[in-house]
Formats: sequence, C-alpha cells, structure tokens
Amino acid sequence: MKKITIIWSFFFIAFITTTYAQHKEAYPFENEIIAFKKADSLKMPAKGGILFIGSSSIRLWGDLEQRFPDKQIIKRGVGGCELAHFPAYYMDAIVYPYEASKIFIYAGENDINNGKSANQVFASFKQLWRLIRAKQPETPIYFLSIKFSNSRTKGFDEVRKANVKIRKFLKRNKNAAYIDVASPLFGTDGKPDDTLFKNDRLHLNTQGYDRWQTVLQPYIN
Repeated sequence: MKKITIIWSFFFIAFITTTYAQHKEAYPFENEIIAFKKADSLKMPAKGGILFIGSSSIRLWGDLEQRFPDKQIIKRGVGGCELAHFPAYYMDAIVYPYEASKIFIYAGENDINNGKSANQVFASFKQLWRLIRAKQPETPIYFLSIKFSNSRTKGFDEVRKANVKIRKFLKRNKNAAYIDVASPLFGTDGKPDDTLFKNDRLHLNTQGYDRWQTVLQPYIN
C-alpha cells in the first residue's frame, strides 16, 4: 500500500509540474496581463483613448499619463515581453478592448536580445499590424523605433536592420508613422548617452523620457 501511495504521489507531482511548466510557457507574463484585466473589470477606460503598448520601456514610464494630462492615455506595458508576444497572446486582453483612437507601439528590443533576427522582428510587427488593421482599419498606428542601449551593444546591427524594415513598411501605409525615439538618446559621439539611462544602462531615466516626450508630443496632439 505504501509503495502504491508513493507511486501515485510521484505521478501527481509530475503531472502538476508538467502542467505548470506548459502553462508558463504558453502565456508569458501572465500575471501582468491578469492584473490589467482585473483593473479593467473594476474601471474600464473609456473607448477612444490613446493606447501605449510594449515592453518595459512603456511599463516603467511612471508619469506617462501625467505628461499628457489633457489626453486619455492607456498604458499597457508588459515586463520584458517581446513584440512577438502581442499578436500571439495579448490582443484580446490589452489591445482590442479599448478601441483606441491611436496606438503607440514600443517593442522588439527584447526579441533581438533573446536572439531573434531583424527579419523575425519585422515579421512579428507585420503580424501585429494585420491583427490591429482587421479590427481597426483606420486607427493611426505609430511605431517607436527600437532604441540602442550600452548594455546591449551586441544587438545594434539587428536593431538598425529591424528599424529600417519597419520604417519602410510604415512609409507605404496610410494612418501610420515610424517615430525615431532612438536618435534623441545619442550623445555628441553618436552613441547612447548613459546620462539618459538608469544605472542598468538599459532603461530610461526621467531625462531620457523627457527626450521621448518632446518627440511624441506632435503625434499625441
């Protein structure tokens, strides 16, 4: 009897472990998405707001809403997510429900850092584009260029290539724009200015976001 109990315990633990692992893999940053959905269930943003989606550069922009006080900003930045995660997992949760009047996208940096090529990033962007356009054919879509940071210099070539591909694509489409938010972060030496970044040399500090605000203001207005 004791032997049977041990065997069943083993299979139960194996089942739980496998199920948990599969669940994690199938839904990156699930806890953050659940938190957004819970917040929306308590108070859903009015339709027609300005939606910012993307990775931690959006999530960590703590005063984004306060910088544009006369606009309804909906901030949906997700941890260290990849651009690829949006078309794969997040559309029904944090894109479609808001019926945004404008959509700003910052993502792709983590894809490249995780080993994906510029072509793969571009493919993910086009997939996201098609999904948005299927629901909102006229909504302006703005892509914030992938920034360069001194903590991720190995990916610079792929960042440049991805930015070029997305810029050319958006230039051919209406109600869309590529916004260069990378160049304003360069110093006089043409390299990322560390004084605009936090100590990790990856995420922007207040001064870095000041630069972004200046660039984005005309598009938000």
